[in-house]
Amino acid sequence: MTDSGKITDRIEVCILAGGLSLRMGRDKSKLRLGGRTLLGHIRRTAKMLQLPVRTIRRDLVPRCGPLGGIYTALKTTTAESVLFLACDMPGVSDALLKALLHRSENGSTSIFISANGIVGFPFLLRRADLPAVEKLLAEKQFSLQLLARKTRAKKFRPGRAFQSELLNANTQADWVA
Repeated sequence: MTDSGKITDRIEVCILAGGLSLRMGRDKSKLRLGGRTLLGHIRRTAKMLQLPVRTIRRDLVPRCGPLGGIYTALKTTTAESVLFLACDMPGVSDALLKALLHRSENGSTSIFISANGIVGFPFLLRRADLPAVEKLLAEKQFSLQLLARKTRAKKFRPGRAFQSELLNANTQADWVA
């Protein structure tokens, strides 16, 4: 992934793990799958990209869903772009993330994964998208769908081979299934 030599200066990976996990009833990042936590699984995959990786556990603006973590990452990054991952998606592969980075023109274009007409994780935003995030927070609009529209992000519809990687664990029922 570092063929261009400077991609590591332009893109960082942020794993969002600061949610309240209200629907799950306990901290999702600490749930164990095999011998690893969910956060451990996604962190291991992120490191395969050979990009700087950090975990956002405390949002600068709390209680506004993923937008708080997105704001925190964009506000504090020194990179031009941030690849956002969720701690509750342990099945995401480095192949999917590499495809997303390729479609983003190595971080030059904001892009969201789109499945069944809905955008979500993983996605990439440019630091230049921070004003759009700030505006949504000020308006108390916390939707990723709205964020994708406001940033005019591209949509990437991965093939069937990647569909199972997009599953996440939000509730006890999701976790048991």
